[in-house]
Amino acid sequence: MTPLGQTPDAFWANLVAGKPGIGPMTLCDPTEYPCRIAGEVRDFDPTQYLDSKESRRMARFSQLAVAAGLTAVESAGLDISREDPYRVGVVLGNGNGGFPTLEDNCRVLAERGGMRMTPFFFPMVLPNMAAANVSRYLGAHGYNATATTACASSNQAIGQALDVIRRGAADVVLAGGTEAGISQLGLAGFAVMRALTTHNEEPEKASRPFDANRDGFVPSEGSAILVLESLEHALGRNAVIVGEIAGFGCTSDAGHLVQPEESGASAAEAMRLALLDAGVGLQEVDYINAHGTSTPLNDALETVAIKRLFGDRAYQIPISSTKSMIGHSLGASGSLEAVACLKTISEGVIHPTINYQVPDPECDLDYVPNQSRQSNVRVVLSNAFGFGGQNACLVFRKFET
Repeated sequence: MTPLGQTPDAFWANLVAGKPGIGPMTLCDPTEYPCRIAGEVRDFDPTQYLDSKESRRMARFSQLAVAAGLTAVESAGLDISREDPYRVGVVLGNGNGGFPTLEDNCRVLAERGGMRMTPFFFPMVLPNMAAANVSRYLGAHGYNATATTACASSNQAIGQALDVIRRGAADVVLAGGTEAGISQLGLAGFAVMRALTTHNEEPEKASRPFDANRDGFVPSEGSAILVLESLEHALGRNAVIVGEIAGFGCTSDAGHLVQPEESGASAAEAMRLALLDAGVGLQEVDYINAHGTSTPLNDALETVAIKRLFGDRAYQIPISSTKSMIGHSLGASGSLEAVACLKTISEGVIHPTINYQVPDPECDLDYVPNQSRQSNVRVVLSNAFGFGGQNACLVFRKFET
């Protein structure tokens, strides 16, 4: 469920074409704020997936997750009713929970009194409710958890799901992330930090990772869920295997509240640990899907971290930012980028970083500017770095029998 389409194929086709999914913000009134554009999942109708009563009792981040979960299970040909339901888990990442619902009910509290708030307030706003609703709707009774590590949440969730399967606690885990925080509350919080772009006149050009004129990220939303399973289980049911989650690495900067650590050491270590976990050497990495938020500090310091780990080879590795086309969906971003990584491997195409026009001396690597590139990609490294200095990196690998 993305600003570029509500199926993996539609999402991927638009990424490869370099099509931006950014437009005027419609989910809230942004008039008072310096950023008035967003990456929205337009024309999303939750009643295509939920009955109307259930839909009204879920915040948008849960609605998106249930829609993604239902379509993921269908496309994977997984019939949970034929599985041991306690061997099927759900691990999702999100940063905020139901921010718009929180804002709406705070208004009710202030204007009409607390007893006029919805009785579904807590089941709607709590961050864990997306994972709870996915498991409830799909009948997955097994391991269930929510990762809330800001913008690293989805990568954290997928990595945690990998560990759950490896240690034998589940055969299948639905893993990914969801976020739907576009609201005045969220907009104001980021605006006063000066984290958002102000390029409102040309929304399609506002997200410009690694470009010298980048000035902040574009707020976005979305959800993607992967069906992860052990190889034995996948082969046992003749599943179509689209790729392998091979490694996970996680570190903390243990430093600034929101700014990345200047030396890039902690981010580089998260990448190193993910590659080590996957048994992949530095020379084997064919592509890096960058965190690439389009903020001045993040893009420069992610470049520093990549060069710190890979040395001179950093200049030989294609790197691109999915966020250049969809904006920054915060806790959901890693899950959307996971789909892009798997499609990169299966299709042999690296999507571009669009809006890269003015080179930045501090960002001097190969960011696959503006045009897709044909490439035989076997190993992908995907980065996600969150507020609080929480870093989560994944390694995706082509499945080979």
